Amino acid sequence: MSLDVLTPVAPRRRRRRYRAGRVALFALVVLLAAGAGIWLGRRSATGPHHPAVARHPATTPVTPTVSHSIAARPLPLLTGAPLLEGRVDVRVHAPAAIVVDAQTGRVLWAKRAHERRKIASLTKIMTATLALREVPWDSTVTVDKRVTTVPLVKEGLRPGERVKAWKLFYSLLLYSGNDDAAQLAISSAGSIRAFLRQMNAEARSLGLRDSHFRSPSGVIDQGNYSTAWDLAALTRYALRNRRFGRLVGTKRIQVRWSRPTNSKIYLNNNFLLHAYRGANGVKTGYTSASGWCLVASATRHGRTLIAVVLDSPNIYGDARTLLNLGFSHNE
Repeated sequence: MSLDVLTPVAPRRRRRRYRAGRVALFALVVLLAAGAGIWLGRRSATGPHHPAVARHPATTPVTPTVSHSIAARPLPLLTGAPLLEGRVDVRVHAPAAIVVDAQTGRVLWAKRAHERRKIASLTKIMTATLALREVPWDSTVTVDKRVTTVPLVKEGLRPGERVKAWKLFYSLLLYSGNDDAAQLAISSAGSIRAFLRQMNAEARSLGLRDSHFRSPSGVIDQGNYSTAWDLAALTRYALRNRRFGRLVGTKRIQVRWSRPTNSKIYLNNNFLLHAYRGANGVKTGYTSASGWCLVASATRHGRTLIAVVLDSPNIYGDARTLLNLGFSHNE
């Protein structure tokens, strides 16, 4: 074989090595560039202006703030302008009053419903609402000596005596015992002061913007106030607890007691329970500063109404008028 046959082969082999070298060099450059890009990308991603931060709002501090503010906003317990406003002529003696549909929260008629007024023992609606949540119904309560010092209406609890909690609830809402209110406050929160903080916190959480409590019984008028609107809203909320509904609808109950009392009879001082068809609650109140007050409820044909009258010379007449108005007009 002649040498000229082999000479073309060598140059072709050298060109292949050269090309392979160029390919390897190019691949190395590409890999180095990619590595640098990844390093720079990771570094810049930690900065505050990286676009990825905007694409993932869960990592920003704004989203939790917005969600908490929305969750903290309470849903209204009462809704709408008074449905019968201007459509009916209603004569109510109370300077502040309201009637609402308990099922829907629809306001049917109102008079100075947002005017802050003293509410006396209507305060016990809030006391019962909280205490029913915190104090087990069948638990045994040891009477604190502090409760015997509360003023005015008391059922006569004795320091150290042991009483079933459910008896205190009946006395609270039927007889309206101020010592019962104090004892349930202490049993709920450890002290009356702590319970008052809970009462006012609950008012805020329910959206009762015109209510403030200074005692669990309402015997203290100074700084203790609410409105017809807020009381109707609170009562609508309280009636969701069936036990509360049974309590305020009880006309009379006799309970066994320890010696020397042996037994007690609690009579509901809400006269409307005996005088109005379908009446099933809720609470009366009186002090010389608040005047006579009443939150009344009644059910007819499956429809429940709540009426509130404050400082009325005729609480039962006014409540009857408002309930009749509500039942005579369907939404």
